[in-house]
Amino acid sequence: MEEPKVQVGILFASQIEFVLLSTYHINGIEVSGKHVVKYDKGRILWNGHRYDELLFEPQHEFTDAFELWNVTIGINFHWERKENQRFQGALKIIVDDGKLTGINIINIEDYLISVISSEMSATASLELLKAHAVISRSWLLANLKELTMRYPQLAPHFKAFPHHTMKHSATNYQLLTANCQLKWYDREEHTRFDVCADDHCQRYQGITRASTGIVKQAIAATRGQVLTYEGKICDARFSKCCGGIFEEFQYCWEDLKYPYLVKQRDYRVKNEEWRIGNEDLRIDLTQETEAEHWIRTSPEAFCNTTDKKILSQVLNNYDQETTDFYRWKVEYTQDELSTLILKRSGIDYGQIIDLIPIARGTSGRLWKLKIVGTKKILTIGKELEIRRTLSSSHLYSSAFVIDKEEISSEGIPGRFILTGAGWGHGVGLCQIGAAVMGEKGFKYDTILLHYYTGASIDKLYE
Repeated sequence: MEEPKVQVGILFASQIEFVLLSTYHINGIEVSGKHVVKYDKGRILWNGHRYDELLFEPQHEFTDAFELWNVTIGINFHWERKENQRFQGALKIIVDDGKLTGINIINIEDYLISVISSEMSATASLELLKAHAVISRSWLLANLKELTMRYPQLAPHFKAFPHHTMKHSATNYQLLTANCQLKWYDREEHTRFDVCADDHCQRYQGITRASTGIVKQAIAATRGQVLTYEGKICDARFSKCCGGIFEEFQYCWEDLKYPYLVKQRDYRVKNEEWRIGNEDLRIDLTQETEAEHWIRTSPEAFCNTTDKKILSQVLNNYDQETTDFYRWKVEYTQDELSTLILKRSGIDYGQIIDLIPIARGTSGRLWKLKIVGTKKILTIGKELEIRRTLSSSHLYSSAFVIDKEEISSEGIPGRFILTGAGWGHGVGLCQIGAAVMGEKGFKYDTILLHYYTGASIDKLYE
């Protein structure tokens, strides 16, 4: 099987400016230099003519490049901004939803060089980079059903996609009742291209960011390799820090249980002897008493580290300002919490009387939390909705316990203290744990099969 190409949606605007830095071909004509295309009456206006689609193909696929101007990065984050970005491969421009979309068509392996350069630091170990290359490739291929139209050889490797029966709006899935609102968020399938270039899918900035030799080495060493389970490509989720035990898929997203995404300790044991496996799994963090003990202590784990050298492999500079992600604490006054919940949820609970854990997953992460207010009582979930509701951005995770202080004669707490564990959803690969494993000499295949239980590493193409 030949290496697939991926179509990446880069820029969405009524006007797109770009520079072909070398000779490209379109409709048998050679073109180069600066160009401007505009949305006009439902079509693309270029050089005085209107088109339904434009495809600029490079003369030399691996060296020719183009530059897109004013690409928005960090969409909906506080650091959102525009910049010019360079890309190899082809440039396709289409009309979609009343504007133009600029799409980069690129070989998957070249796409991954940019993705891994964005996700990982140049200081990362080769084994960590190789592990991340495999899961990024797996996630991409497992979730792109559209690729089967162009590469029917991939069809047998795709996971089974269930039919959603709940209310669906973009990435927001909901199950709503009078007293319970469960929401979860996932990447929607783009209809006119395979993935977008922002964090919504996987961050991709073409050749704008300089790659490193070690990243290219990791991509080349794992070329075509994906994680599979029973012949299907794995949905290779990952997060920053599991907090010591892996979470299971169904507690974060829809009610599906993947055999390779299961409860397991991210474990190290006595005498500094590191080992992996399903030891000490008698602990049941779905039970409140055990979850509370787990979260209030700091058990040994691969991801239980404050080593700045290791953390720099995974965390951006601004993320490295804190080292309390394995176990963390957040405090709110009554006014702060009630105002925050109103702002984040749009629901007026009045003063907050209590936050009551209702259901936890295998890592102790809450996926149902009851908010008791003077005006309203409601159970919310799943984990990301809880994190969004209780923070101006996101809590580190939903694995937390609650303490109330300064309780008034009317039973209204003056202060809430959340003590928590981990960073992110905790499903699949734990980036910090994997970084520690890489530093301790574990090979990438051992790292991967630690986090994806019972999976295999298979090569789809040469």
